[in-house]
Amino acid sequence: MRRRDFIAALGAAASAGSGKLRAQARTPADLPAASSGVPLVGFLNSASPATYRFNADAFREGLAQAGFVEGRNVRIEERWANNDYNALPGLAQQLAAKGVAAIAATGDVASARAAQTATSTIPIVFTIGGDAVRFRLVASFNRPGGNITGIAFVPNQLGAKRLQLLRDVSPRVTRVGLLMNPDNLNAAVEQADLKEGADRLGLHVVVQNARNAAEIDAAFAELGRSRIDALIAATDPVMLDRRHQIAALAERNGLPAISFTRQLAMAGLLLSYGPDIGWMYRQAGSYVGQILKGAKPAEMPVMQSVRFELVLNLGTAKRLNVTVPPAFLASVDEVIE
Repeated sequence: MRRRDFIAALGAAASAGSGKLRAQARTPADLPAASSGVPLVGFLNSASPATYRFNADAFREGLAQAGFVEGRNVRIEERWANNDYNALPGLAQQLAAKGVAAIAATGDVASARAAQTATSTIPIVFTIGGDAVRFRLVASFNRPGGNITGIAFVPNQLGAKRLQLLRDVSPRVTRVGLLMNPDNLNAAVEQADLKEGADRLGLHVVVQNARNAAEIDAAFAELGRSRIDALIAATDPVMLDRRHQIAALAERNGLPAISFTRQLAMAGLLLSYGPDIGWMYRQAGSYVGQILKGAKPAEMPVMQSVRFELVLNLGTAKRLNVTVPPAFLASVDEVIE
């Protein structure tokens, strides 16, 4: 049951600017497209369609809210890297070669970088966990200045908070495992933030890297030998893609675990704390729709998720024999029974 609605702070600002964007609007028939006259949109993602389809669906919802419905007045060409970050540049080039009207580079910074390298003219809308300015995707959040804009949150600011939440719900935690994908361009920053938070709380962090299902299994074996008593799954599409595997292994090892978005708690992790990823993808769809109507990425502010939701899986808590304090329960945005 949802306790509070997830509200994006900059959503109102984007709505306020929609009048200007509509004034620049063009009909779909005016847009660069295939011979059908219907614009073609590229969708690039670093994960796999088998377990990440819900985000592609959210993107389509946002596109439809902007007036573009697949099969009616827009076509969508998907490319999935299936967790192989090295495949992204080639996939982005494929989309650019097809003459797409825009590319949604979703999932992480690597997708956005791949699209940025593939084209300097086709509009790109990203969804990332990271600082778009630091990664040189845009000149500034307010005025991106090029052919790229998008939706972002900064995960390295949340590591300490997730540690505190684990300690609040399980006070005996002293050694925390961090499962992360070393190929993620934001991994080093997120790890540093987490270790800084651990030092303040007097906790010890054990880091294990994993890029795929086999490496996740191996990482859990190593973490078991390290005698950790809690787990954090880092902010990364691979972690979200492999959420059921991670949840099962965490429970099998008796570990209270937390990660960055609600789908991981829904899969069986004890907690999640972070942005509503579905909202980010819907906003990306809306931004692509505005671009199809004539808006320029250079003038479209990068939207940021600045409010986060805390989700608790009460069933997992019971199976782990974790007694959730009443004060903690009262602070939760959503409880999964």
